[in-house]
Amino acid sequence: MSAKATRNPVRLPAEWEPHAATWITWPQAPGDWPGKFQPIPWAFAEIIRKIANADGNERVRLAVADERVEKAARGRLRKAGADLSRIDFLRLPTDRGWMRDCGPCFVQQGEALAIAGFGFDAWSKYPEFALDAEVPAFAARRLGLPLIPVLHEGRQVTFEGGALDINGRGTLVTTEECCLHPDIQVRNPGFTHADYEAVFKAALGVGNTLWLANGIAGDDTHGHVDDFCRFVDARTLVLCEEKNPADPNHGILEENRERLEQARLEDGARPEVVRLPMPAPLHFDGLRLPASYANFLITNACVLVPTFNDPNDRLALGVLSEVFDRPVVGIHAVDLVWGLGTIHCLTRQEPRG
Repeated sequence: MSAKATRNPVRLPAEWEPHAATWITWPQAPGDWPGKFQPIPWAFAEIIRKIANADGNERVRLAVADERVEKAARGRLRKAGADLSRIDFLRLPTDRGWMRDCGPCFVQQGEALAIAGFGFDAWSKYPEFALDAEVPAFAARRLGLPLIPVLHEGRQVTFEGGALDINGRGTLVTTEECCLHPDIQVRNPGFTHADYEAVFKAALGVGNTLWLANGIAGDDTHGHVDDFCRFVDARTLVLCEEKNPADPNHGILEENRERLEQARLEDGARPEVVRLPMPAPLHFDGLRLPASYANFLITNACVLVPTFNDPNDRLALGVLSEVFDRPVVGIHAVDLVWGLGTIHCLTRQEPRG
């Protein structure tokens, strides 16, 4: 898909629109949670159970590397009480399997679904990504959908799902840190604001981009927006707030708040911004972790929100319960976040065609 022209109008549906399925990879890389891998499969099993067993008529497409991994996954999911009849086990080897970033970006192309073929290079940080980069092509073959390469000025565009959030009406939010930093984790060397905006328009049907500044402390991706700012409906965003002025996230989030105060939606209206608390700083083995309530997943039946054994868990769940039209469910994520991501990072929604 050239950033200059497309054959048919395209649209990236909002996450709250109906899903056919959620894609997720069964954890099989202990190095992603070094020294803390043992509880991780059970955390995944709980996420999968909440989706598969709900009344939202949503399937789970679960990537497993081989027969051995599938057998282990089935055993744990069965013990966790997950409805296996609503889970599709896909033989799909991956390097890490953070499906939000390497997984298929489903778009509506005219009356049908297609997959926008962005490149993936492990956040321009890690050397192992060849298997992850093939996930969109696998999904296109499996579902019989066209895979449309996302090109700009003759080269494939590298981009991750966690780097953006959209309202389904033509507005997208992302960060300059992730897209435009000239030296650190550079996905598309030489790209400007205008280059990215041309890509968003052509590949995703988004003509209005809200540029925030930086992502939160501890974010291994270097600025993904889904860790601190998310659309909850077509006119409302939740934005994380750190009240402690000594915490580095305080200044980061206040600058982003100031930018949103000047922002306009696709129709020229100001978005409503709802403040979402942050948990207390969470460290493990001396490393600051990107713990945030904004890394939630919207499913057909509920909203799954990471929680951190923190007093602000209750407050955050209350804020999100006020802005969503479906139940909000907390998922324990203290172990998950040692992998430097939680529920949204691990999953990718497949819209209903």
